[in-house]
Order: sequence, then C-alpha cells, then structure tokens
Amino acid sequence: MDTSQTFGGDKKVGKSLLHAPEQACISFLAPRVPVWLRSHHLTLLSIPISIGVVLFSYFGSMNIQWLWMVSMFIFFQWLTDSLDGAVGRLRQEGLIRWGYYMDHFLDYIFLAAILIGYMLLLPDQSRWIHFFVFAIFGAFMVNSYLAFAASNQFRISHLSVGPTEIRLLFILINTLIILFGKTHLAVSLPYVLGFATFGLIIVVYQTQKEIWFLDMKNKNKTFISKLD
Repeated sequence: MDTSQTFGGDKKVGKSLLHAPEQACISFLAPRVPVWLRSHHLTLLSIPISIGVVLFSYFGSMNIQWLWMVSMFIFFQWLTDSLDGAVGRLRQEGLIRWGYYMDHFLDYIFLAAILIGYMLLLPDQSRWIHFFVFAIFGAFMVNSYLAFAASNQFRISHLSVGPTEIRLLFILINTLIILFGKTHLAVSLPYVLGFATFGLIIVVYQTQKEIWFLDMKNKNKTFISKLD
C-alpha cells in the first residue's frame, strides 16, 4: 500500500455555526483528559455509546422518560468524538489514518443507532418513511467520503451545519418527544425527509461542481506542460 501521498483526512475544511465555541471547549478539555485515556480509547467509546442509544430508545418505547438517557449518550458521543483527534495530536500518538477510518466508521454506527432508536419509537404505519430518512442521512456521509477520495479535502460541515449541530437537533427532538409525545415525531418525519433531501441535492451539486473544477484545472495544467 502506497502511503507516500500527503493524507488530508485529519484536516477538515469548512466551518459550522458552532465551530468557534466548540473548538474553544475542545482546546480547554483536551489537556485535561487523564493520561491513561488514550485517543483510540475515546474513539472506541462510540461502540458502547451506540449500544446505549439503542437500548434506552427501546426502554423509551415503553416509558418516554428514558429518552433523557439517550440525550445524555448523544452528549457523551459528541465529547469523545470531539476529543479523540485533539488528544491524539496533543500527545503525538500518530494514529492519523487509523483515527480517520475508525472515527468516521463509528460515526456511521452512531448515526444508525440513533435512527434505529427512533424507529423503535414510531408506530408501525410510520416506519416505512424512516427507511428513506435513514438513506438520506447516510448519503450525506457517503458524499463526504467520496468527495475526500476525489479531492483529498475532508468536509463534514455543509451549509454551515455539521455533526455538532445535528447532535443538538437530536437532543432537541428527544426533548420535544418527552414533553409533547411520540405522535409529533411521526407527523414531522415527512418534513424532515423533505428538508434533508433538498439539502442533499444542494450539497451534491456544490460538491460535483468543485470536483469538476479540479479536473479541468488538472487538464489545463497537463495541456500547458505538453506545450512546454
């Protein structure tokens, strides 16, 4: 395997709405992480956290108050997911490619756990639309990984919305479900699907346009070098 090319997976481009306060929080917390807690430990914590999300969502289908625990697990996943890279860079642990691979694979597992959890809360007649919501949310992640392979620039924030904002949205949804009941979740799903699909179309259009520009730029460079 050729690893001589400069790897850009640890250098995210683009900023979300909460980027500045989030980075300030990470910079404060990273040096205070206990020395026995390594960056790969923080990454792998997404596994038990994802299991906890599904488990307490199942409990929530019987007693909606358990969704407070789901929201707590979402917060913990933000904390560990935000700190693993920062801790690794601070301590120069060197797990750059492993961190990219495992971190973002487990991000998908975590997203799947949340959406499976909501499926457990939905009435049977509304679960079919949940499949399409799952597909659209997953497509955002696929777009990021394919765009990175094509450009070596890793972007996880689109239209000023990134993983942190999405986690806060899930916590808000949980809170609304607890306060007003599960019925509103089923009613809101078509609107969530519509907005997410529209956002995906915009993101894919912008991404392919940027990659097209890179191809044309490289084509022109090749043409000029042949003339020289």
